[in-house]
Amino acid sequence: MVDYRKKIAQLLSGAVEGLTTEEIESMVEIPSDSKMGDYAFPCFRLAKLLRKAPPMIAKDIEEKIRGDAIFEKVENVNAYVNMFLSRKEFVSTAVTEAVEKGDDFGRSDIGAGKKVIVEYSSPNIAKPFHIGHIRSTVIGNSIYKIYDFLGYDTFRINHLGDYGTQFGKMIVAYRKWGNKQDVIDSPIKTLLSYYTKFHVEVENDPSLDDEARAVFAKLEQGSEEEVALWKWFREESLKEFNRVYDMLGITFDSYNGESFYSDKMPAVVQELKDKNLLQESQGAQIVDLSEYDLSPALITKSDGSTLYITRDIAAALYRKNTYNFHKNLYIVASQQNLHFQQWIKIIELMGYDWAKDCVHIPFGLVSLEEGTMSTRHGRVVFLEDVLNRAVEQTKQVIIEKGVNTENIDETAKMVGIGAVMFNELSNSRIKDYVFSWSKVLNFEGETGPYVQYTHARAASVLRNAGEAAVAKAASAKVDFSKICTDSCIELAKLLYRFPEVIVEASEKYEPSVVTRHIVDVAQAFNKFYHEEHILVDDEEEKVAKLALVIAAKNTIKNGLGLLGIKAPERM
Repeated sequence: MVDYRKKIAQLLSGAVEGLTTEEIESMVEIPSDSKMGDYAFPCFRLAKLLRKAPPMIAKDIEEKIRGDAIFEKVENVNAYVNMFLSRKEFVSTAVTEAVEKGDDFGRSDIGAGKKVIVEYSSPNIAKPFHIGHIRSTVIGNSIYKIYDFLGYDTFRINHLGDYGTQFGKMIVAYRKWGNKQDVIDSPIKTLLSYYTKFHVEVENDPSLDDEARAVFAKLEQGSEEEVALWKWFREESLKEFNRVYDMLGITFDSYNGESFYSDKMPAVVQELKDKNLLQESQGAQIVDLSEYDLSPALITKSDGSTLYITRDIAAALYRKNTYNFHKNLYIVASQQNLHFQQWIKIIELMGYDWAKDCVHIPFGLVSLEEGTMSTRHGRVVFLEDVLNRAVEQTKQVIIEKGVNTENIDETAKMVGIGAVMFNELSNSRIKDYVFSWSKVLNFEGETGPYVQYTHARAASVLRNAGEAAVAKAASAKVDFSKICTDSCIELAKLLYRFPEVIVEASEKYEPSVVTRHIVDVAQAFNKFYHEEHILVDDEEEKVAKLALVIAAKNTIKNGLGLLGIKAPERM
């Protein structure tokens, strides 16, 4: 695609002395008001260099470049050179690219040869996969898709919470109050009830905590009975997790969780000791990080057992040695900011310059309208329940409105689950928010269903146009002068920006950049749809407008795909 900013910088370089083309390109702006041009060049910086007033410089530049065919109009306003692109050339560039590239529109190879690890979701075994997990799960999945679309060699890791003292508690609870068939029938809800009961009973009988610690010690030592129970809890939990992942259309390349690194931690502790980073503190081993304004990092407890931080250091070393990553991304809640600052600093102190390539991508927390979620007290909203309710409510809307769809159940699943995912990805990831059924299942306004409906509307236009006209439009060999009205140009500008938006989202680790953009595309398409009669008698005009419809449809579909959401053809 033509890079207009670069092309304009090259033109300006012949009219501006004393600045490189790269410097000029960095100064070119896109005005917030389109009445001030498609691009603008401020001349304040040149005043000292050229010893002239900025408005005079702007006038000189305007006179030198205004005759170029790339522009419809160039004017100087005070110290600015305002440039209006040739509408025909611009719409031709934007629409041709979006039509011809289709499912690959926006795709690039800027990440070719670079490995990116994306760790996300990471629920705890034998605990509920609740609404709080949706953030890491869908944000991580979208970041993976964005990097994959940009040509990076991506690898998805679900770092399961399958290790730690909570398994001692779970095993004790199962042995005292458990029933095998109940676990088989409903693994997570049953195991949660045991875990909740343990925390109620321990208040009356504190010795249960000692019993749980002893059981976990046996598990760490490889005791056959404890290991067998732990493996069973893990397998049953994964079955239930995968049912939810299937609903979301999410898969992983690895489920290596905390337990995978248990045999790799002694080497980490030894290396820290060899590099004189460990200090003893009340029988425990710590790394003193006070010099870096961080609290001490506890590496091993006084009984020699390891902690999360030890396992995360071991995991990072393993991933670097195994995958030689370009980036190692962790989509984990902002609550863990200190934890990540600590262990990444420790890796740096160990002498590994790739510590800077380990990136914590934090996100805000989800709370319930009735208060904070608590696994211990059994106060959670199961994610599967949210998804099922969204699908069921969507199905009712489809039936009530008599929506023309070939498969009601499939469409309800696409739209209902898409609504939940879009809701998660529509705001900045760092914001905390309160989970509300009414908001998640609201299909009005700037929502997933609105964007999906716009895609289906574009598909309907193409079906009604007939195969011959659509085939001509799909060739992108059309008369672009027929689609140069304001609504056409407004839509074309958004299509043109789509590849830039994907790169911006990757740089900011922010899927909401894509979400907001495709909402804008959907709104601009609907404005074009209402203001322009598309299926007109004039064949050339009809085919040109259909090319714009195809371009918009491709952009919306690809944008939704980057969010992990499907684009229905009928709705």
